[in-house]
Amino acid sequence: MYPGMMYWWRVHHRRAYAGCDPMGRTHHGFHAAGADDESTAAFGVRRPLRFLAYKLDLDDGQTAELAAILNELKTERAQADVDGRRAVSAFADAVASDSFDAARAAEGGATRVRAAEHLRDAVQKALARIHALLRPEQRQKLAYLIRTGTLRI
Repeated sequence: MYPGMMYWWRVHHRRAYAGCDPMGRTHHGFHAAGADDESTAAFGVRRPLRFLAYKLDLDDGQTAELAAILNELKTERAQADVDGRRAVSAFADAVASDSFDAARAAEGGATRVRAAEHLRDAVQKALARIHALLRPEQRQKLAYLIRTGTLRI
């Protein structure tokens, strides 16, 4: 096998295992925090679910319920992204015309605020459902993961 291929394989193999080699050192900026990069660090459905199920020692029923909660939260975040793009488009439209369109800019700002408020409410609702789902020792572990930045909400 070509020697350069071995280097490529080692680098990509390490990425698959959160960037740690057998000595526990990290490579290429990856960390063993349960998420590969900034965009996947927030609650999603696949990796964060497995990570939380392992770290919190969830049973099958808790894992299924947590999957439903995280799926709903993922949908709300996607809708907030769409609303954010809609707000940016309104800002661009306000600047593009011959004279500044204050009404269009205000509309974009209002859209952004509504999206942020809706996402805030969805996160609070998800956290309340997760709190009700977990046992006290699991709640303490979850709080630790959030405080240390291992898990971002």
